[in-house]
Amino acid sequence: MTPKKLVIASRESALAMWQAEHIQGRLKQLYPDCEVEILGMTTRGDQILDKTLSKIGGKGLFIKELEQALQDGRADLAVHSIKDVPMELPPGFALAAIGERANPFDAFVSNRFGRLEDLPAGAVVGTSSLRREAQLRARFPHLTVKPLRGNVQTRLAKLDNGEYDAIILAAAGLQRLGLNERIRLILPPSESLPAAGQGALGIEIAAHRYDLLEVLNPLNHPVTNACVTAERALARALDGSCQVPLAAYCTEENGLLTLRALVGHPDGSVVLQAQAEAPLAYAAALGRAVAKKLADDGAVALIRAILNEQDMPE
Repeated sequence: MTPKKLVIASRESALAMWQAEHIQGRLKQLYPDCEVEILGMTTRGDQILDKTLSKIGGKGLFIKELEQALQDGRADLAVHSIKDVPMELPPGFALAAIGERANPFDAFVSNRFGRLEDLPAGAVVGTSSLRREAQLRARFPHLTVKPLRGNVQTRLAKLDNGEYDAIILAAAGLQRLGLNERIRLILPPSESLPAAGQGALGIEIAAHRYDLLEVLNPLNHPVTNACVTAERALARALDGSCQVPLAAYCTEENGLLTLRALVGHPDGSVVLQAQAEAPLAYAAALGRAVAKKLADDGAVALIRAILNEQDMPE
C-alpha cells in the first residue's frame, strides 16, 4: 500500500540536498499521490571542520542525527552517499535500497595545472581522504598533501584562494552539483582506486519499518547493489574505516563481478593490492575473499600499526 506521506532526512549541504531532492523526485514519479518532504538537518560532521574525519570519529558523524530522526519517527528514510555510511550500521537500522551508481572515480581539480604529473615538487594537494593521500604519496612523494575539510563549495573556495595548488574530490559530487567544468581530469582506478560505495546513493530506514521495503524497492539497482555489497563486505572484513587508507572498487560484466582493493599506509610507503572475480550472486563472499588475500599479504598488521600510530599522543 502506497503511503500518503514520506519524510526524507538529509544533511543540509548543497550536495546532500541534491541527493535528497533526487530521491524525492523519484518517489513522486513512482507515487504521484504521496506527499514527499525533506527534513534538513545539520550533523556533527558538518559542524567540526578544523579536524580530519579520522581524528573526530569517522564518517558516522554525518549520519547520527539523521538516524535519530528515523528512530524518533520524524523521518521515514535517510539518503546518504554510500561511501559516508559506516560499514557496520548501528542496531535498529538497515539499508533498504542502493541506487544506480553515478561516476565512481576521483577528480583532479586545479586552476593552474592539467594533471598530477604537472605539479612541481612541494606543490600542495588537498584531500579529506587517507585513501587518496596514501595513493598520492605512493605515486608522487615530492608533493605536499594537506587535509581539506568542508562541503564541496568550501573546498573549491580554498583552492581558488590559493591555499592549495590542486585538490582531489569525488567526481560524482561535482557532477551532481553542475560543476563538471571544474574537473581537469577524471583519475582512472589504476591511479586512484575509489572508496567502497563511491558514487552510489543508499537509502537507510529504521529496521522495524518493513512497510517501506516494498515502497523503496523500485529505487534499488541490483547490479550496483551487488558491487557495493562486495566492496563493503571487504571493508567490513578488514575493519575498514576512514582511519585506514582502504579502497575497493567492483565492476560487473555478463554476470561476473571483479573486485579490486587496496590497503596502504598514509605516507605511501606501503601499498597492498589484490583482486578476484565471482558470479554476481556471491558478492559478499567475493568481498571477504579479496579481504583474505590482502590479510594474507599483511593488511591486518598494517591496519593495526596505522591505528596504533593514530592513538599515540601528538
